[in-house]
Amino acid sequence: MKDVYEIAVVHGDGIGPEVCGAAVEVVRAALGSDGPLRFTEYPAGAEHFMRTGDSFPASTFQACRDADAILHGAGGIPGVVRADGTEAGLDFTLRLRFELDLYANIRPVRLFKGVTSPLRGVGAGDIDYIILRENSEGLYAARGAGALLRGEVAVDTLVQTRKGIERIVRKGFELARQSKGAPEDGVRRVTCCDKANVLRSYAFFRAVFDEVAADYPDVATEHVLVDAMAMHLVLRPAHFNVIVTENMFGDILSDLAAATVGGMGMAPSAEIGEAKGFFQAAHGSAPDIAGKGIANPYGTILSAAAMLEWLGHKHEDERLSRAADHIRSVTEACLADGLLSADLKGTASTHQIRDAVCERVMRDHARLKR
Repeated sequence: MKDVYEIAVVHGDGIGPEVCGAAVEVVRAALGSDGPLRFTEYPAGAEHFMRTGDSFPASTFQACRDADAILHGAGGIPGVVRADGTEAGLDFTLRLRFELDLYANIRPVRLFKGVTSPLRGVGAGDIDYIILRENSEGLYAARGAGALLRGEVAVDTLVQTRKGIERIVRKGFELARQSKGAPEDGVRRVTCCDKANVLRSYAFFRAVFDEVAADYPDVATEHVLVDAMAMHLVLRPAHFNVIVTENMFGDILSDLAAATVGGMGMAPSAEIGEAKGFFQAAHGSAPDIAGKGIANPYGTILSAAAMLEWLGHKHEDERLSRAADHIRSVTEACLADGLLSADLKGTASTHQIRDAVCERVMRDHARLKR
C-alpha cells in the first residue's frame, strides 16, 4: 500500500474531457477528500497536434511512464492525419501499448439492467463475458513499419510470438478462474478465436493456446474461427465467458460486442502489463457531440473502477478495491433506475449522470466510514 498514487490524466479529444472529467470526479467521491490518488493532467491527441504539430509530447510520455496508472478520455479526430494518412491522435494509445508493453487489453462485455439490447429476447444477465485482446503484437505491430512502394503496393506484417501468445492466453485462463462462468451454463470457459484454417500465424496462435490450456484442466476450452465468432456473439452471447484473440480481431469483435450491450458508451477497457496500467473506454472521441453535454460517461467511469481494482490488487490496498466495488454497484443501480444517456435512449446529461453517481458513492463512503 502506498500513501499516494500518481495518476496521469490525459483527456484527449472530442468528448474525452467530458467523460474523463466525470470519471475523475466519481473516483474522488468514492475515496473521499483524504483519498490517496493524486491526479495530474497532461496533453496529447489530435487537438494538441493541430495546435503544436506534436500529438504526444515527450513530457507526457515520461509522466505516463512514471505514473502508477494512466486514465484517458478519448483520442483522435477523423481527418486530422499525418503525412502517411494515419490518424495523429491515435499515437498516444498505440505508443503506450507498445512502449510500456501493455500486452493485455481486457474488455468486459456486460448487459446491465435498464439497458436495452438490440438482440431480441436478451436481458440483463444474459451477456457477461470478457474479450481479451492481445495488445502488443498482431497486425497492429506493423504500424509505422509497413511498406508503401511507388504508390502501388502496400504491405503490413502480422506478428505473433510464442511469448506474446503464451502470456495473453495465461491471462485468459486466470480471468476465467476468477469469474462466475458463462451465463448460459456457469462453465468457466476460455474460447480461442482465430483464423487457423487459413493463416499459419493463427494456426500458431491456436497451437500455443492448446499447450497453455493443458496447465488449466479445471477450465473448459474451445476454438472458434473469427468469422463464426461474429455470428455467435449475436446469436448465442450467453455461451461465452472469456474470449482470447489477436490484436486486430479483438479490436473488431469488441465493437460488435459493445453494440449488443448498449453501444460503445458502455464499453470499458483495462490495458495492463507486468508493471503499468492504462484505462479508457473503448469508444472514440465522437467530435460530432463534443461540448453538447450528452456524452455517455459510464464506459469511462467503469474503466476508472477497473483502474482502482488493478491498483488495489497490485498494492494490496483494500481502500481502492472497495472503492472500485462501490463505483460498479452504484453504476449498476443508476442504470437500473433509468438514468440513461441519449445513446441509451434516455435524456440524462453527462453532468446529471456524473452528479448522481458521485452523490451515491459519497453516501456509501460516508456510511462505511461511520
